[in-house]
Amino acid sequence: MRRPRDYDAEMKLLADKAKALQDRKLRELGQLVTATGADSLGVDVLAGVLVKAAATTDMVQKEEWRTTGAVFFLRGRNAQSGAAKDTARRAKVASSPEPSTGTAGAG
Repeated sequence: MRRPRDYDAEMKLLADKAKALQDRKLRELGQLVTATGADSLGVDVLAGVLVKAAATTDMVQKEEWRTTGAVFFLRGRNAQSGAAKDTARRAKVASSPEPSTGTAGAG
């Protein structure tokens, strides 16, 4: 005969896991604020920036922010290997011919 399921115990276990995940998320957000240097901003300023970012519908701006964030994370993770790749990339760009500027930018 099957043993009856203890739904109360399962619900408590799930609630404990959810609380642990929420605690981890808060801790990681705090670490992110510190790592970016945003902890030097006032709480009101930081909250205002986050509210404005969450409310924006400008997809171009969001993409710029996403790219900046990706670069931030890659910089920290691949500091040594990224430096070698960046140096090679810079050398390649430096050796490429300059694009002609024409009169469009002379305005």
